Order: sequence, then structure tokens, then C-alpha cells
Amino acid sequence: MKLVGFTYDKISAEKHTTELKDLKIETSLNIDSIEENPAKSPNPDIKFLNFSFTSSINYSKKIAKIELVGKMVLSVDSSLAKNILKDWKKKELKDEVRFSVFNGILEKTNIKALQLEEELNLPPHFRLPSLAVPGKQ
Repeated sequence: MKLVGFTYDKISAEKHTTELKDLKIETSLNIDSIEENPAKSPNPDIKFLNFSFTSSINYSKKIAKIELVGKMVLSVDSSLAKNILKDWKKKELKDEVRFSVFNGILEKTNIKALQLEEELNLPPHFRLPSLAVPGKQ
């Protein structure tokens, strides 16, 4: 599977308060639909699939919410595409497909979410790498 397109249909970020007491951050990522993309590949053994998704970051007690909705387009071997679409009819995905798709979406949405968090002066939704003095942690 190879990423050939990524777009956002909705970017929503709202902050309701500056009080961050008892902050808990919950994230979710859902695949909303999987469909065959009508674009034709020059290679008949390759199909394009659209993976529509919703990614949400909720800051506890209605402090803030970020929502990203979009579509990722992947080029996929025809036989794998057929199996993915067949499995999706049952709302299932094999682990190797699900992990690959989720990782691709997370790679893009985490960057966008960090930008929005910076603009709204919210803490990042995951721990960023940092340096520490040896022996002091």
C-alpha cells in the first residue's frame, strides 16, 4: 500500500476555557468508510482506495476539542483491494491493513493537531521528546 493522496474535509478546534485543572486528554481515530476511488491506475493490477476518517482529541471537562475529518487515498494491489472492500462490508479490517492505515493517518493528523494546539495554547496531546540532565528525571 502506498499513500497517493491526503485531504482534510473538516478542521475544527475550539477552546472553551483557559483553566486546565484536572486535565485528561482522550484521543480517538475512526475509519468512517472505505470505497474504491474511481481514478484509473495505469497499472491494471493496482486499485485506489479512499479511506475516510475522523480523528478527535478531547480535553476533559469540556476544556477543548479538536476534530479532523478527511480522506486518505492509497494505491493497493487489486487482490488486496478486493479483500479490504469485502472485509469492510462486515466493518472489519485485518490487523496489517488497519495498522498501516491508522499509522498513515496518525502521521498526518498528529502534525496538524500539534499546530492547532500551539495556536490555541493547549498542551500537546502526546508527550514530546525532551532532554533531561543525567541523574535528574
